[in-house]
Amino acid sequence: MTSADMSLRATVLCLLALIGLAAGDRVYIHPFQLLVYSKSSCDQLEKSNADTPKEPTFTPAPIQAKTSPVDEEALREQLVLATKELEAEDKMRAAKVGMLLNFMGFRMYRMLSEKWSSGNGAILSPVTVFGTLASFYLGALDPTANRLQAFLGVPGEGQDCMSRLDGHKVLSALQTIQGLLVAQGDSSSRNKLLLSTVVGLFVAPGLHLKQPFMQGLALFAPVTLPRSLDLSTDPDLAAEKINRFIQAVTGWKMNTLTGIGPDSNLIFNTYVHFQGKMKGFSLLDGLQDFWVDNTTSVSVPMLSGTGTFQHLDDAQNNLSMTLVPLSENACLLLIQPHCPSDLRKVEALTFQHDFQKVIKNLAPRIIRLTLPQVVLRGSYDLQDLLSQAKLPTLLGAEANLGKISDTDLRVGKVQNNLLFELKEGASEQPSENGQSPHEPESLEVTLNTPFLFALYERESTALHFVGRVTNPLSVA
Repeated sequence: MTSADMSLRATVLCLLALIGLAAGDRVYIHPFQLLVYSKSSCDQLEKSNADTPKEPTFTPAPIQAKTSPVDEEALREQLVLATKELEAEDKMRAAKVGMLLNFMGFRMYRMLSEKWSSGNGAILSPVTVFGTLASFYLGALDPTANRLQAFLGVPGEGQDCMSRLDGHKVLSALQTIQGLLVAQGDSSSRNKLLLSTVVGLFVAPGLHLKQPFMQGLALFAPVTLPRSLDLSTDPDLAAEKINRFIQAVTGWKMNTLTGIGPDSNLIFNTYVHFQGKMKGFSLLDGLQDFWVDNTTSVSVPMLSGTGTFQHLDDAQNNLSMTLVPLSENACLLLIQPHCPSDLRKVEALTFQHDFQKVIKNLAPRIIRLTLPQVVLRGSYDLQDLLSQAKLPTLLGAEANLGKISDTDLRVGKVQNNLLFELKEGASEQPSENGQSPHEPESLEVTLNTPFLFALYERESTALHFVGRVTNPLSVA
């Protein structure tokens, strides 16, 4: 057994142990029953494999072809619509996927944070990491599909069809998780959240992609942009063309793509924009000091608002936590070390797989909260993270991605690009029991030193973003 296989097995065993604890003394069922193929689906697959002709393919349009700009409000409405009339099983499936992606997300975040110096911020989207790898699973055949399933946390090696992960169920659950985040109890709210996901598949000219794969991918990313361009002659020029194309289509200012390998014929980039408006929070007059360290400060715009928030001042671990609701289901957890130099220690303590345990001791307090207006741009290559996880070949040259294309694919960059924004909201109270800013008994909480944050969805407990802010003016 290779070290990579041992790493996959260890991950699966940890997840099974967590599920076993949750199951208690109940009658045993397959712990991932909601995510694997059903008997009827397996029968249908067996029949289709015997009877169905070759899957239809198409050739992506050239990158210079005219493309409609992304309509973020329409994408938001599409996500909300997907959450209407959810069955209990749909929510249970979303919760199961939420558990899996949180486990993977914290593991990936630990690896990512080690790459950044203490003076830089970091941001990762567990939903996007999981969705990107689940998308590759959707396009994979064994043995790659087997290894991806194990890395996603679901054992299936050497078992029958009914133990195999159903990629469409996973991506549908991710769509539910995304929709629940932006759903509002009041559709007329002026503080709507935006969450937009775009996937760009950039392939060498003449390479054909399979239509069923692209149709399935739309569950995770409602905007999928397959485009062709020369990736080998001048990789730097190809990267520049991709950056210009995405900027023109989305209008988002994101980190640029660099370092395309000249021998690759597929680039898979996921672009995510989140914008949260903090209801009841407004910009303070002028710029305020944010202390990067004990001797260095930068001048930044600050938001401030008063309300009843869940809070904990943990003297034992030298940190404070404040939980701010951004919507009916979206929660923003802010974690500040009492001593800025303890940031990495607090990060290791709080960003762990049992995330709900971390926040269970929070209690309501009337708080006047002040924090920077945050605009974080982050990017990371999943190929690098897989290498750090001792799985450098998972999406390497030997990967079998026969459900994406009949051509032998050589996967280059698999990049996640994030734009995360927190802005002032309309003059609604930040919570149901919000108080006047002049309440004398309100606790002052000011995040003007490095802090951590996590944005999660309440029903599925899925983490959408997790990161640190060490300098609001820096790029992650």
